[in-house]
Amino acid sequence: MVMNTHQIESLARRLLAGEVALEEFTRLVATPQIADVGEAQIDLDRGRRCGFPEVVFAEGKTIATLERIFQALIAHGVDVLATRVTPDQAAALAKEFPAGRYNSVGRTFRISLRGAQAKEAVETPVVAGKVAIVTAGTSDLPIAEEARETALWTGAQVSMIQDVGVAGPHRLAANLGLLQGADAVVVVAGMEGALPSVVGGHVSCPVIAVPTSVGYGASFGGLAALLGMLNSCAANVTVVNIDAGFKGGYIAGLIARNAARRCTP
Repeated sequence: MVMNTHQIESLARRLLAGEVALEEFTRLVATPQIADVGEAQIDLDRGRRCGFPEVVFAEGKTIATLERIFQALIAHGVDVLATRVTPDQAAALAKEFPAGRYNSVGRTFRISLRGAQAKEAVETPVVAGKVAIVTAGTSDLPIAEEARETALWTGAQVSMIQDVGVAGPHRLAANLGLLQGADAVVVVAGMEGALPSVVGGHVSCPVIAVPTSVGYGASFGGLAALLGMLNSCAANVTVVNIDAGFKGGYIAGLIARNAARRCTP
C-alpha cells in the first residue's frame, strides 16, 4: 500500500497510542513504494516526497508500456499526466482509458480520478493557487498548452492570455488585469524572448520563462530566446529549458500550491 503524508501521521499517532506495534509501523512505512511494470519502475512515493506524483514522458514508449504505466498509477489512486503523446498513442489509449482527455495541441493525455473512483492510497491534487499562462504568439501555443495541462493537473486554477507579444505591447497592457492575483506566471515565447522581462515588470510574483523553438534561422531553434531570457533584467524571472512547457507548468503549480497552503488558516 502506498501511504500519503496524512496516513503516515495517522499511523504514527496510533503507534504513540499503543494501537500499532512498532514492527507493523516499520513494515508499513518502510515498504518500497515502487510499481514494477517490466519496462518501467513507477515511483509511487514521489507525490509525498516532491509534492506531485510521477509524470509519464510518452515519447519513445510503446502503447503497451504506456497502458501498463497508466494502470499502475490508477490502481494506486494517482491522477495520470502523460506528455509528448502522439495522435496514434492517444487514439489507442483513449480506447483503454475512456475517461482520459487528450490535448492534441499540447500533446498531453490526462486522466483525473478526482470525484470519481480515486483510492485513498495516494493524495491526489486539489485546487490550489492560481497560475496565469501568457503566450507571445499563436505559434507558441503547443508549448503553452502543455504548460496549461500540467498546471491543471497540479490542481491550480489556470487562466490563459494568448498572442500578446512585444510587437504589439498594447495587447499585453489590455490584459494585465488577468495577471492580478496569480501566484505564478508562465510566459511562453520564441523569437528574441523579450516578453518575460516585460511581464516581470508588471507583476509581483515569480515569472517562469519558457523559450520556444519558434523563430527564423538566427533564433537557432530557441537558443536566442533562451539566452535572452537568461539575461533578463527583471529580477523575478527564472527560466526553464527550450520547449519545456511541462517544466514551466509544474513549477508554477508547485509555487501556487505552496502559496495557497500558506494562506490557508
